[in-house]
Amino acid sequence: MIEKKKDCPFGLWPSEMSASAAGQKLRLEDVQFDSTGQSILWVEGRSGTGVLVRQKKGDVRRDLSSPPLSVRGAVGYGGGEFTTHNDFVFFAEKNGRLYKTNLEKGQAEAITPPYGAFADPQVSPDGKWVLSIFSDGVQDLLAIIDSDGEEWPVQLVKGADFYMSPRWHPGGKAVAWIEWNHPNMPWDGSRLILGRLEGNPPRLVDSHCVAGDTDHAVSQPQFSPDGRYLSYLVSNGEWEDLVLLELQTGQSRILVKGDGFHLAQPAWIQGLRFYGWSFDNRDIYLIKNFGGSASLWQVDIESGETRQIDTSPYTWITQLSVSSSANELVFLASAPGIPTRVVYRDASSINIIACSDAERLSEGYDSTPVPLQWKAGDGSLVYGTYYPPANPGFTAQGLPPAILYIHGGPTSEQPLTYSAERIYFTSRGYAWLDVNYRGSSGYGRSYLQALQGRWGEFDAEDAANAARALVENGLADPGKLIIRGGSAGGFTVLNVLIHYPGVFKAGICLYGVSNLFTLIQDTHKFEAHYNDHLVGTLPDAAEKFHTWSPVFQAEKIQDPLAVFQGSSDQVVPPSQSEEIVSALRRRGIPLLYKVYEGEGHGFRREETLIDYLREVERFLQQYVLFAV
Repeated sequence: MIEKKKDCPFGLWPSEMSASAAGQKLRLEDVQFDSTGQSILWVEGRSGTGVLVRQKKGDVRRDLSSPPLSVRGAVGYGGGEFTTHNDFVFFAEKNGRLYKTNLEKGQAEAITPPYGAFADPQVSPDGKWVLSIFSDGVQDLLAIIDSDGEEWPVQLVKGADFYMSPRWHPGGKAVAWIEWNHPNMPWDGSRLILGRLEGNPPRLVDSHCVAGDTDHAVSQPQFSPDGRYLSYLVSNGEWEDLVLLELQTGQSRILVKGDGFHLAQPAWIQGLRFYGWSFDNRDIYLIKNFGGSASLWQVDIESGETRQIDTSPYTWITQLSVSSSANELVFLASAPGIPTRVVYRDASSINIIACSDAERLSEGYDSTPVPLQWKAGDGSLVYGTYYPPANPGFTAQGLPPAILYIHGGPTSEQPLTYSAERIYFTSRGYAWLDVNYRGSSGYGRSYLQALQGRWGEFDAEDAANAARALVENGLADPGKLIIRGGSAGGFTVLNVLIHYPGVFKAGICLYGVSNLFTLIQDTHKFEAHYNDHLVGTLPDAAEKFHTWSPVFQAEKIQDPLAVFQGSSDQVVPPSQSEEIVSALRRRGIPLLYKVYEGEGHGFRREETLIDYLREVERFLQQYVLFAV
């Protein structure tokens, strides 16, 4: 018998998705085959600690690291945590050092001194050397490290502001890498360099630029297993092409031309992988994405023929890794109703290796995503995804309150993937809208670049228009709209409350930017010149910096605001939140301010996530659901 749903006001529905359940999920951050193709390794973020896990074929999973070590890339936003070579795994630790441990037994030992930070280690074909990114926060370079840690690291390449994706040729006498300089971000313009090595330890004897420049971005260089080709992704206008360079002849050809889809995503972190070579050099497996949805494809190297690989029910795929010994794949996959999983695929089936969540919610809690479009002030389209309230036990009369989610970046996107926070609120009777404002990735290069020089303006306008689109389509209660964002999304939240007062009943700001002047002085090196593109350069753009810095317009904020901040945030320091909080407190604006000790840019600890959800729910009940 189907039980009739009970009538209960929106926002007050009892739900199986408790704050504790939402805060307990693991973070699955990378997955790879080992160098022999016989094991799968991945990184699990467990309440702020990165743990390296291995599952050997036919065996049980086993942790390869344990506290106090935390496997986490420490250059920029992280990434590029580990690699393997035969019986050993090399990984970056949160403290910045590189470690080495046997895949079967033994304790991890540091192979670099306690200075600066290393990321994306890559072992030479003979196993003697590790090529790695190094940064001390001022200077970045490529370093060569003795794989046993008996000698000091030596500089291989320096001179550029940033480096990414170092890779060895199978013959061991050549390397490739990505580099770029301020004020560019890697997706604005970067260079692929191919270099020749000699000596012991290896030294760079010559190098040249293969592709890319200040206006064209290159990513993920990779040598074919037989050493014949260097492959890479390069921007071609709106999209990216997959290019093969035949090393012996110097001839290049486009294997896959991006046309209405992306082959790469903005490189916010080290170690991103969007494609991989088959072990027999015959095929490349790659991910295509557009509008927050991803698909998996196989491409024949000789003919260029492509075929799609069925990966249902997953809608988002990342960190593709291809076995070196068989036609087997492993990747991270998710969908709006499926938390991130480590997924293994062979020629006949797809298998789940690990889950980030217990996945114990009853049927009926999955909110079906609905694409939503609306027009910007200039008539261009803006994109979002709407999730209606969903709970198998409850219904309500009228229209629901709605939370508009503003992603960070701002050069990022919110794809069709799982969010415990979203389900926490949709299962209680809130609607949810992911806003991919102009400046988001996933919709072509022009859409991504639309925010240049207009940050604070276009994103705020698109968020306000998103609220109007919800109301005009009868999808939300116009008197109960909430805007929520973190980092750059928090900056948007503050500017919306300033420039569009009364559109939203309340705002939720996580580690948001409030002062553009101090941000460029205090933030980390990676984003030190990000505002040159997004806002302008000082002193010429001083007026724009002032106009779009929320702290100087705080007297215009009238709506209740909740602010959450990590005490150890090095990207958006606590001073950014404290400035806006002080300004609002002086005026008596309804305010909630929480600082979480030890948290950085993005909350990871279970106790923090639980407290955050509970605090937000109470805040919304007081200032939205029960407000007069």
